[in-house]
Amino acid sequence: MTELTARIEEWARERGLDTADPAKQMLKLGEEYGELCQGLAKDKPDQVEDSIGDIYVVLTILSLQLGLDIEDCVQKAYSEIKDRKGRLVNGVYIKEADLID
Repeated sequence: MTELTARIEEWARERGLDTADPAKQMLKLGEEYGELCQGLAKDKPDQVEDSIGDIYVVLTILSLQLGLDIEDCVQKAYSEIKDRKGRLVNGVYIKEADLID
């Protein structure tokens, strides 16, 4: 993924997106999330796949704008969940600390 992420970052730099307003990138993230929701609701697998990819691109650019590395962000998130215990409740994974017995 590192090579692809680097290509996305280079694409963004070439277009000046690396110094653009992160608030605008957040709006773009909302747009892409809406398209993902629509694709899931309407059972359109191609739209879902495209939207997930678009969201990764938008998050990569947002990370760049904020001076963060997207892969470091993902690594941090994984480190937080890798040993997490919990269970699936009505199709939602609930971490152990939030379970109400």
